[in-house]
Amino acid sequence: MSIESPSPAQEVRDLVAELEQAEAYEQHLRQLIAHARDELAAGHTSIALSLLNEALSDIDDAADVVAATDPRRAAK
Repeated sequence: MSIESPSPAQEVRDLVAELEQAEAYEQHLRQLIAHARDELAAGHTSIALSLLNEALSDIDDAADVVAATDPRRAAK
């Protein structure tokens, strides 16, 4: 049983999709951090900590964005 390699065009599409997903993830984290900074500036420490905890939770939950888990790539 062999794993077929994707065509070059499919690999490019996959990489572009992965990049777009990573960019959306980065933007989401930036928004959470900016919101936390605003809450800190307003003196709302507990809200800021909650937002930063949410960001950390998102990082933990997004392992497939941070480190690709595509089995086709691991086989290379």
